[in-house]
Amino acid sequence: MLGCTITTVHLQIQSPVGSNQRSRSRVGNGVSRRMIPARRRLIGSTRCTIGAEEETRSLVTVVKNGEDSLDICRVLNGMWQTSGGWGPIDRDNAVDAMLYYADAGLTTFDMADHYGPAEDLYGIFINKVRRERPPELLQQIRGLTKWVPPPVKMTAEYVKDNINRSRRRMDVACLDMLQFHWWDYSNLGYLDALKHLTDLKEQGKIKTLALTNFDTERLHIILENGIPVVSNQVQHSIVDMRPQQKMAELCQLTGVQLITYGTVMGGLLSEKFLDTNINIPFAGPPLNTPSLQKYKRMVDAWGGWGLFQTLLQALKKVANKHMVSIPTVAVRYVLDQPSVAGSMVGVRLGLSEHIKDTSAIFSLKLDEEDFNCINEVSKKGRDLMTIIGDCGDEYRA
Repeated sequence: MLGCTITTVHLQIQSPVGSNQRSRSRVGNGVSRRMIPARRRLIGSTRCTIGAEEETRSLVTVVKNGEDSLDICRVLNGMWQTSGGWGPIDRDNAVDAMLYYADAGLTTFDMADHYGPAEDLYGIFINKVRRERPPELLQQIRGLTKWVPPPVKMTAEYVKDNINRSRRRMDVACLDMLQFHWWDYSNLGYLDALKHLTDLKEQGKIKTLALTNFDTERLHIILENGIPVVSNQVQHSIVDMRPQQKMAELCQLTGVQLITYGTVMGGLLSEKFLDTNINIPFAGPPLNTPSLQKYKRMVDAWGGWGLFQTLLQALKKVANKHMVSIPTVAVRYVLDQPSVAGSMVGVRLGLSEHIKDTSAIFSLKLDEEDFNCINEVSKKGRDLMTIIGDCGDEYRA
């Protein structure tokens, strides 16, 4: 029986802690209760048990499925930026930056086997924490990684070898969370891989098992096969609200939580791009990173640069009201959506940092007026579900 729940843990951080906006529940279309067996519906331990006011005040949340649980910071440090395209990474500077984030209370790091040196950097970092920081901080550090295999035959030995490689690189006996990605749904080998990963979890090599970029239909199939996933990492922002349609309803029915990325759209959702026209050469900031280029395509699909400017103006109005930045509002908005356990903010380790803005997310309380201001613009955009498809379909077009 799936028993995914989410609870909260309260920690002291360097920024003030506020309270939540209100309890909101929106359920999209497309998932019938008949799709979920009675034993997995919202009864008993399968229901998300977190209180709305408690949720926002907490820095840490616990994602749980049955006896499997992991506490993570609700704002995760995303390490895609170590994979190249954002500037050179100096190993020592990057590790020092990771320590800086951890010391500030931002203790969860998200990476992948294909993010350049990300797993190796984590291994160096976690050893410095072991040597140079108190045991209490070490106990709070979480390293979430992803496995993105080619669609080859998923034997137990192949799966084990790849997981062992990540364990060696990260220098841990047990991966805190392994998030699994699959390219081709027509190849049902993803179920074989997940069953082997479940075996490795039971052997103590993985603490929690999760997914990344799976759509609602496949998430349902995976749950029906008894795979104990705790979360699905998907793209989610004010512009890309696809997860709040079919996926959110299935998550509410089963207790699986969402970890989101692209929440600040690679930096597009910021003051840097307010009142700019990047369609005119050299008239605005350059789109000089892979993430900026990727999310500019999302803006084009959603409604274009003109409507995006209107959205930035609305976000700036809300940000000024609360004396925070646009990215802070953008992340808080997504964290307040149903079934969202945490949101990713990319870190350019050793190149720049945004700890002040990130810490402000936890004290920000968006009210009804704020949501109305943002929603008035966002609803004018095109429905990306009809243009792109469900969560993760942008990788399988």
